[in-house]
Parts: sequence; C-alpha cells; structure tokens
Amino acid sequence: MILYLDTSVLVAALTHEAETERMQRWLGHQDPELLSISDWVTTVFTSALSIKLQSGQIEMQHRADALAVFTTMSAETFTVLPVSAAQFRTAARFADQHALGLRAGDALHLSICADHGVTLCTLDRQLSEAGPALGVKTALV
Repeated sequence: MILYLDTSVLVAALTHEAETERMQRWLGHQDPELLSISDWVTTVFTSALSIKLQSGQIEMQHRADALAVFTTMSAETFTVLPVSAAQFRTAARFADQHALGLRAGDALHLSICADHGVTLCTLDRQLSEAGPALGVKTALV
C-alpha cells in the first residue's frame, strides 16, 4: 500500500512539535519505497515553515535545516506524485461537500490520493474522517 504523507506529518517530523518524536519513529518504520508526496505538499510545507518563522516558533536556521532535510527526502526517498488540473476540479467538488468542512488544500490532498489510489496519512482528525466519505483511504497516524 502506497502512503501519501500529508504536510502535518512532515512538519511534525521535521520541526519541534509535540508529535515530533512519534512521527520520526513512525516514518522510520515505513518502507521508503512506499512513501509519496505531491508538489502540493512541498508548497504547504514551505508555507508552514514560513508561518512558524513569522510567529517565532522557529528560528531562521531551523527553517533552513528543515527545508534542507525535506528537499533531500523529496529527491531521494519520496515518490512525488504529479498534480493535474483535473485534480483541482475534483478538489473543488470535494470542498463543495460543505458538511465535511474541508479546506481547499485538504480537498486537494484528498483529490490527489483519490486519483493515484494511495492512502493519505495525516495527523488531522477531520481530514482523516472526511476521506472515507469521499472514497479515499486515510490513516490517522
């Protein structure tokens, strides 16, 4: 089973958060050949680090270190799944299901997973619960 790593997993693993040690252990137990992300994850990861820097949660050097590790992992470990225009349209349909409470970015993650037939791994309970309602396999890690 191919796993798609939501940004929440990677931010927790590569910065200092309450779940950092657990996410690092969890990632260490996964088969690297089965780990995937998308270019959307890259965008959201970079944004999350900028927000952490602006809010004083991390220093510039920590941001640079986390980005360097993420870039290396993206190039050497993860399969990077392409994002298509059709996936954006599917994400819009997913987001339109207002009862699920999906943000646009989360709807796009789910759309990418649906299109590629992969399981979304996340720390976001709401996202993990919305997936099955849309026919997407999810795992709350």
